[in-house]
Amino acid sequence: MENKNIENKDSQAQLLKGSAWMTAGSILSRILGALYIIPWYAWMGKDGNLANAITAQSYNIYSLFIIVSTAGIPGAVAKQIAKYNALNEYGVSRKLFHRGLLLMIGFGIVCAGLMFGLAPILAGQDARQVPVLKSLSYAILIIPLMSLMRGYFQGFNDMMPSALSQFIEQLARVAWMLMTAYVIMKIQDGNYLRAVTQSNLAAAIGAMFGILLLVYYYQKQKAKMDNLVENSNNELQVSTNSLLLEIVQQSIPFIIIDSGINIFQLVDQYTFHPIMASFVHASFDQIESMYALFGLNANKLIMIIVSLSTAMAVTAIPLLSGAKARRDYQDIRKQIENTLELFFFFMIPSAFGMAAISTPIYTIFYSFDPVGSNVLFIASFTAIILGLFTVLMAVQQGLSENILAIKYLVVGLIVKCIIQYPLIRLFQVNGPLIATDLAFLFTILLSLKHLKVAFHFNFKRTKRRFIGIMSFSAIMFIVIFALQFILGKFIPADRRITAMILVAICVVVGALVYGFLALISGLAHSILGSKISKLERKLHINYYNPKH
Repeated sequence: MENKNIENKDSQAQLLKGSAWMTAGSILSRILGALYIIPWYAWMGKDGNLANAITAQSYNIYSLFIIVSTAGIPGAVAKQIAKYNALNEYGVSRKLFHRGLLLMIGFGIVCAGLMFGLAPILAGQDARQVPVLKSLSYAILIIPLMSLMRGYFQGFNDMMPSALSQFIEQLARVAWMLMTAYVIMKIQDGNYLRAVTQSNLAAAIGAMFGILLLVYYYQKQKAKMDNLVENSNNELQVSTNSLLLEIVQQSIPFIIIDSGINIFQLVDQYTFHPIMASFVHASFDQIESMYALFGLNANKLIMIIVSLSTAMAVTAIPLLSGAKARRDYQDIRKQIENTLELFFFFMIPSAFGMAAISTPIYTIFYSFDPVGSNVLFIASFTAIILGLFTVLMAVQQGLSENILAIKYLVVGLIVKCIIQYPLIRLFQVNGPLIATDLAFLFTILLSLKHLKVAFHFNFKRTKRRFIGIMSFSAIMFIVIFALQFILGKFIPADRRITAMILVAICVVVGALVYGFLALISGLAHSILGSKISKLERKLHINYYNPKH
């Protein structure tokens, strides 16, 4: 029993460490990806929302091509490498990686060619998207290879190279975007479409820098990996064809599941305009600007906090896969509990906090816009649902329950398609977000019910901690909202500089309120374990500790 407890603590420590690296990489990348909007949007002038709409629509298509071009193989490789490593078959892991590299090169060439050639068709009614889609296709040559290398490191539960490459990729991308946008809009002819095209070419520039960093880390760790291969059990003999088949079999569900959020966004992209045009008298560009409010403007900001769940999902898959390979069901239960509770602990207060200060945040990144701020308010709560969907699908993938996860996703998609039209009629620009929330809730409830029945994880404890987190987040929300209302009398939220001051004050106060409540109640210790003990000692916190 003592050994089991040690293993569970090790698993929790691995989850926390891996999540910390992936969260840092994801959050920093997302922040960079949002901060560039401030000057970029300003340089676009009166065409800011149109430029954002074209970017959002092109990126939705591009994201789907990225998922298809990587074919879910990085996630599948990470999962299979973790499985073979758990069996001390590092030689098979390396062979799997090498075969995956060849597949990725082929997939990249084919998918980049398809996206380039099909750009006029994919652009639909808006020919302005054609050059943008073509510029994005170059990144698809490189990203599959880079994604596979990230999957390789993740299979070893080494999240640092992946996290750093994410940051470097985004840094190079943003630098290219800002440089070209400034030159075209401020020095040259001010053609916003040409600026958008160059901004999207930045995806390929960033990918080149990201893959160079991963190659550096691979070479640096090669001697260590060689030693692991030499000391493997070498009891499994797996043929090349078997490995390729195994990769493809594991990757197909990853494609479908990883496409989930993108598919929902494509439903919005191709239905919002015709539905709105059927009952609202507005020009083509006016409706496109409405789409930009939720399709890119709000989405760009909420994806900063959704990246928390992505980081946890990436960390959870190999850990769960390793536990499944060892048939350690106690560790599986512990991993499900740890992953869900860690997600709730960080994600819910982040979303509530963003909702509370949605008006000044929107002003900072775009401009003062009550409609846009209202969309961001609703989208902030949507972030919790998107994040929980991501985490639960990753848990099921890690447990090799891919087919079931796909079924749940399909149910959600059917619900989305059924309620899309009436909700857009009722709530207009907020309709697609509400439809997405309700549809994903169906998927989430089905997944939670299955995990509870199949693996008997401690649902009561998780529910108890969820209620605590929701309560503390709600208190924090009320405090921030009231503070913002009072300070707003002296520090107006309709100007960028004063909005920045307002956000800075509210973020600090919100973090202190939630942090204090979580620490004094013992909730932080229960979820984060010994990682938080040093802070508790420094603050001389002695909390009442019933069974959390």
